[in-house]
Amino acid sequence: MAVDWDVTDSFKNPTRLIGPDAVSRNGFTARIDLQNLPADTRIFYRVTFENLDDFSVSQAVGGSFKTAPAADGAAVRDVVFAWSGDTAGQGWGIDPSRGGMRVYKALADLRPDFFIHSGDTIYADIPILPEIKLPDGTVWKSIVTPAKSKPAESLEDFRGNQAYNFLDDNLRRFNSLVPIIAQWDDHETHNNWYPGQVLADPAYAEKNIDVLSERARQAFLEYQPLRISSEDPHRIYRSYAHGPLLEVFMLDERSYRGKNSPNRQETLDRDANFLAPLQLEWIKSALKKSKAVWKVIASDMPISAIVKDGKTDYEAFANGENGRPLGRELELANLLSFIKTNQIKNTLWITADVHFPANIHYHPDRAAFKEFEPFWEFISGPLHAGGFGPSPLDMTFGPQYHFKKPPKKSGDGPGHGFAAYGVVRIDAQTKAARVTQHDIEGKEIAEQVIEATT
Repeated sequence: MAVDWDVTDSFKNPTRLIGPDAVSRNGFTARIDLQNLPADTRIFYRVTFENLDDFSVSQAVGGSFKTAPAADGAAVRDVVFAWSGDTAGQGWGIDPSRGGMRVYKALADLRPDFFIHSGDTIYADIPILPEIKLPDGTVWKSIVTPAKSKPAESLEDFRGNQAYNFLDDNLRRFNSLVPIIAQWDDHETHNNWYPGQVLADPAYAEKNIDVLSERARQAFLEYQPLRISSEDPHRIYRSYAHGPLLEVFMLDERSYRGKNSPNRQETLDRDANFLAPLQLEWIKSALKKSKAVWKVIASDMPISAIVKDGKTDYEAFANGENGRPLGRELELANLLSFIKTNQIKNTLWITADVHFPANIHYHPDRAAFKEFEPFWEFISGPLHAGGFGPSPLDMTFGPQYHFKKPPKKSGDGPGHGFAAYGVVRIDAQTKAARVTQHDIEGKEIAEQVIEATT
């Protein structure tokens, strides 16, 4: 792999870096970590591969992206980023005759500074359906590959799930124009999984979720542009500073959680873990150190929207009891009270997972737990999957819907014109954050402006 980059698309003075070989042990993927790029500059790049057998060179594939402003400089321009989750879920695949994954066209046309994929980047456990009948009598006809015709179990299956999305023209164009910060959630491996689980799913020969999740993680890290820690190559949680206006804190709520349960533990023990102690201490310390005006906490799972796992167990923070914090809510209470005690200003949560967009405000006056400052959570999605909701809210932290837009019918997806993504615009002059929700075509369907406090 060779990468040339320059600050103009003419490539008159390119910098060339030679990367690793794309071979079978890494799924024929390769990555180069570009270092020391100029701040707040559009970088143009082109990628080629040299065949090691005959030394022929592939056709170049190019793209561009904007680097972050300098963290220690003045805010000279607005920051714009987008987020959403859930790609190729509930059987919805790529139908080229209907424009493929149309929401990615809207996102590419927006050209935000970066995009946060809030998890469920693939649906390894749900095969693509060849056909889905639509209300008007026509049929959505998806491309189906061998890897997407069955649940993923082998490493090659998981790689094939990651590769499937790249068959879409819109997604490839989007990837060539917009930097991506990716989280993972459950469907990269299996619905509602947790470490140590033994599957009862008859569709699987491999029942050990730790084996499956290790294969899923390898494929995820091969296909997503994460800077992997040399100290902990399995670590997915991290933060990104984006100039003086913004820092993003990416959580991992899948790798360290206790088993799904009724979620009513009285003390913060192993069974109540969601972030787990090391990650909880990391996010507290990182928030306290941050000098950015806005601290955006990217959570792949919602805060108070109730997500059940079977009849008695729960999948996210909330346990549906509306009372004092119990179970996984204990970690959240700990974090929120830390933010208040340390006077950490301008925190904002963005989440996904529940397949409908929503704006939710939290206030201690409405809450059973009161040791926190008011804040906002914004849910978005799905990108290209079936829609659901709206979910009932657990009142422990005093949430209130200010906007929600579920599909007309549960399971409606891109064939019904249903998809959603959110956009955050931070004004360089006023420091206010304007959060908007958008539909499959990019049309704005909701707005919330939040003033920054000093």
